[in-house]
Amino acid sequence: MPPASTGAPTVTLGAAAPSSVPASESAPAVAGPAVPGRLEPGRPGYRRMSFSLFAAGVATFALLYSTQALLPAVSASFGATAGQASWTVSAATGALALCVLPLSALSERFGRRRMMTASLAVAVLVGLLVPFAPSLGWLIALRAVQGAALAGLPASAMAYLAEEVRPRALVAAIGLFVAGNSIGGMSGRILTGWIAQLWGWRAALGAVGLLAAGCAVVFHFMIPRARHFTPGSLDPRALAKTVTTHLSDPLLLRLYAIGALFMTVFGAVYTVIGYRLAEEPFSLPQGVVGSVFLVYLVGTLSSAAAGRLVGRLGRRGALYLAVSTTAAGLLLSLADRLAAVLLGLVLITAGFFAGHAVASSSVSRTATTGRAQASALYQSAYYLGSSAGGTLGAVAFHSGGWTGTVALGLFAVLGVVTVTLYGSRAARAERLRAPDPEPVHN
Repeated sequence: MPPASTGAPTVTLGAAAPSSVPASESAPAVAGPAVPGRLEPGRPGYRRMSFSLFAAGVATFALLYSTQALLPAVSASFGATAGQASWTVSAATGALALCVLPLSALSERFGRRRMMTASLAVAVLVGLLVPFAPSLGWLIALRAVQGAALAGLPASAMAYLAEEVRPRALVAAIGLFVAGNSIGGMSGRILTGWIAQLWGWRAALGAVGLLAAGCAVVFHFMIPRARHFTPGSLDPRALAKTVTTHLSDPLLLRLYAIGALFMTVFGAVYTVIGYRLAEEPFSLPQGVVGSVFLVYLVGTLSSAAAGRLVGRLGRRGALYLAVSTTAAGLLLSLADRLAAVLLGLVLITAGFFAGHAVASSSVSRTATTGRAQASALYQSAYYLGSSAGGTLGAVAFHSGGWTGTVALGLFAVLGVVTVTLYGSRAARAERLRAPDPEPVHN
């Protein structure tokens, strides 16, 4: 959707197509007319583009959550509480949330490819320094810089794809990038878990840095040159106007709140689960704790099923189902049996990803102008929820054990229910206020 009505520069993030491209190309589900030079399967450059962005996705999420599976070891090394150590995750995701919009705007001026390359290079460089942090404070500071740098990559990748790939091939191209994200997030946690068990958490973070460096080299040499990017001007006032418009929309605000609350649950659970499983009665070794993140694969399935759920139950019905599943998982995880805890994690993960898919996909359908900026704001809320959940979940665990973390999660779940119920009532009231259609006389 062109931002002509707002005058705002296009800012693309997440699954939204950039508003600077024509409408026929911003909707990946519709095969528009052939555009000379655009990439598609079977044409030169498409495979290189797909593999390079897959590598970038792996590097991004392996780096972003690299300390999450290592928090018990970080706590032991620095004599820190769970709440203090959790800032090594929250600082990165919080900085990413704050930098999404400005780096998206910069990519409009300086180019997607250049922004992605610079962001990945800085993040990898910081990642190679992180293992040498002399104190917890330095570790948190380096992680914040790393998260800020990483904000430039997801902010530009989707815009690059929408500009360079033919519409009929865009869904598959985006799917590969998202697959890189999920695989990077999962493999980074598993890799760090096993290496930390053998050689310590510093070696584990060094391994993630080397993995990301290899991915960055692949990205640099394989990413095709952008052929359809047109530089835009930076207009902070226009961007502020668009953002203000979105933040004044009640439905968008509810969707942002839902995304943040769902991520609060998820961030709290996966930040603290390592402590839970390392303690009695489980006493699992670090490598096995890291392998628990294989549960993330459940999220891939529930995300894919979200569209069918909306078709059968409607958006609010799908959200209620996602909330119920998440709440059931939280309650089940209170048991002191490993099988019950793992099944609880499966339900929490499935519910979270389904709810996130419903909320995030609703944002671009709700926004009538500046859809890319609307998606960027959702991502900001999403990662702020991750930061809040990680820190508050760890504080709750420190004061009340796993029961405290579950209580926090249930409180956030109740927030999702409250927001959704309020939306249902608001929609019903709006329908009642709407004038009845005039009868049709034959």
